[in-house]
Amino acid sequence: MQGPKVNTAQAEQIIQYLTTKVLRDPNAHIDLDTPLVSSGMVDSFALLETLLELEKVTNRQIPPLKVESKDMDTVRLMFSTAARVGKPRK
Repeated sequence: MQGPKVNTAQAEQIIQYLTTKVLRDPNAHIDLDTPLVSSGMVDSFALLETLLELEKVTNRQIPPLKVESKDMDTVRLMFSTAARVGKPRK
């Protein structure tokens, strides 16, 4: 699934966060289009923490009430959601 261009350095930060902090398996393979939520790899509790990390990485405020789990199913979707509903931090 192709979508908007994603900053590679930012994507790597989120992937590293997911593998080390959420999955706690630094050898887990995640790419831009790996299904995370729909596969059961990431649960709803971890999504909120991941959303907070996404805010740090993108330097955007992302209102949690405007984000559904389907918006966070892949790393690519995370960045698309941040661009769509996030506001630049001041």
